[in-house]
Amino acid sequence: MENLQATPMRTPWHLWAIGAIGLLWNSFGCVDYVMTKLDPAGYLASMGMGAEEQAYMQAFPAWLTVFWALGVWGSLAGSLLLILRSRHAVTAFAVSLLGLVVAQGFEYLGSGAPPSMHTPAVIGMSVVIWTALAFQLWYSSRMKAAGVLR
Repeated sequence: MENLQATPMRTPWHLWAIGAIGLLWNSFGCVDYVMTKLDPAGYLASMGMGAEEQAYMQAFPAWLTVFWALGVWGSLAGSLLLILRSRHAVTAFAVSLLGLVVAQGFEYLGSGAPPSMHTPAVIGMSVVIWTALAFQLWYSSRMKAAGVLR
């Protein structure tokens, strides 16, 4: 009689590397979110934001804060789930992407953000965030399709 149990897929080394780097990278967004909520004036000033930028950040509507939270915490959860080899990493990264689309869509498409919030450095950082998240979603999807994620 044949053994009908599937042989578990061996975890590739790059999953650990990408998971660990993602965990570190995504934790920065979570720290930013928490500090902005706990000590907005002090934290935002320490980040070099003037009064106009601080007022803009503190005036975010509650619904936008929810999407911002989905973006940062979804990515952190995705990285943890990736390390745990869970297929739900894909869903977590997709939720994070939804949060990013809504939050940055609001910021760039008519929120009345001060011009200082649209400098080349800020836009460059946004591109890096989008690229990192797109890569993490693509990578976790590939690992799920390959049977690495359970």
